[in-house]
Amino acid sequence: MTGFHEILFPLDIALGARGGPERRTDVVTLGSNRERRNARWARSRRRWEAGYGVKTFADLADIVDFFEERRGRLYGFRWRDRADHSSAPPGQAPTAGDQAIGQGDGARNTFQLAKTYGGAFAPYTREIMKPVAGSLRVAVAGGELAPAQFSVDATTGLITLATAPPAGATVTAGFLFDTPARFDTDFLDIDHTGFEAGEIPKIPILEILP
Repeated sequence: MTGFHEILFPLDIALGARGGPERRTDVVTLGSNRERRNARWARSRRRWEAGYGVKTFADLADIVDFFEERRGRLYGFRWRDRADHSSAPPGQAPTAGDQAIGQGDGARNTFQLAKTYGGAFAPYTREIMKPVAGSLRVAVAGGELAPAQFSVDATTGLITLATAPPAGATVTAGFLFDTPARFDTDFLDIDHTGFEAGEIPKIPILEILP
């Protein structure tokens, strides 16, 4: 991923943000009053408003410093989504069996981290490119691997196993992760007087898709 800094957006501010996944769907109402729907985007894209997490002038100074170093929209960064940063269900620690990431064929030993949403009707699989260092657990056919038996590229989410899994063996993983993101503005409109009285500055953040 070009134009990206492997640095985490100030965590205390990110955890106070608002936002989530967005999709783009065309809905056409027919003359019969029935409707037809068509998905314009194959993948969802997340966006957040980080201004809600800014509580003090110190927070504001941190954001200005972070914004300037990123040159506005020019460079991406890691974003911790409080509602979605783990392979495990909310309140549970990641386990090696959380997410299926591939099937062995006896030769392949690299697998992309991914997280699947839903499962009953139309599950959606999202590539995970920014795992948190030290959080990864991996299993093959239900047996958890020792850390020495695999490695992960923390900038791409690509796992390399020391030994290729046998044909048909399911590879699973558990992990914490960040979302690649960027500022969605080149201008921070800050009213210092208004902020002191409780006004929240606008700090739009947008997910970067691979």
